[in-house]
Amino acid sequence: MNLKALCDAAKQPVKEAAVFIREQRKSFSQSVVEYKGFNDLVSYVDKNAEQLLVERLKIIFPEAGFITEENTAGSEGQDYNWIIDPLDGTTNFVHGLPCFCVSVALAFKGTVVLGIIHEINLDECFYAWQDGGAWMNGNRIYVSPISELKKSLLATGFPYTNFSRMKEYMEVFDYCMRNTHGLRRLGSAAVDMAYVACGRLEGFYEYGLNAWDIAAGCCIIKEAGGSVADFSGGDNFLFGKELVATNSGIYNEFLSVVKDKFNS
Repeated sequence: MNLKALCDAAKQPVKEAAVFIREQRKSFSQSVVEYKGFNDLVSYVDKNAEQLLVERLKIIFPEAGFITEENTAGSEGQDYNWIIDPLDGTTNFVHGLPCFCVSVALAFKGTVVLGIIHEINLDECFYAWQDGGAWMNGNRIYVSPISELKKSLLATGFPYTNFSRMKEYMEVFDYCMRNTHGLRRLGSAAVDMAYVACGRLEGFYEYGLNAWDIAAGCCIIKEAGGSVADFSGGDNFLFGKELVATNSGIYNEFLSVVKDKFNS
């Protein structure tokens, strides 16, 4: 399979979804927001963007199934699956805070082989395919060369529906506040990961994540020279609902902090 050609083709519907979302934001009203659960927002914008992506991606690669946030696409495939978050950062979108994106990945038997993240407000498209490097708007990107945690800028996502591991989460948070350049909470895990891939951030951690939040970012970070793992340093991150993602330089140091706090 020509993953580069597939990535190039998939970028077009991702861009179409990004344009649709950007246009809807101009006249969006919170009165149309629905709640899937506590602090779990959705609107017609998420649903329509997902339908657009599913329809276009079916044409590009008919053999693949779908794993989607809004469940508009039916069942998973046996080997290949598109993993789609049509609007990552919905709460930001609803409130007019300019940090949200479209995230699309392709997985083969559970391994992500292609990822695209289109940050809508800056119109930055980050993408990668297996063994093809990582890119942003046509330019090759790499993770940061920083090799010490104390010189790193990190990102995280605050728990908003699952508070079962707050104690451990806050212990990592406290350590990072005292021992790094700081922590940022942008409100989109996919954007956080794209920024790790291009060197704007050195690392990211969060729990309670779904596959569609992180699949594309995992591929892009790895192809940019970084590392991803679960909180034990293993590979159960895509569906394991926990993730550490860093450049190569701080990976061992940061992972040891997360391991110590979450697995003690």
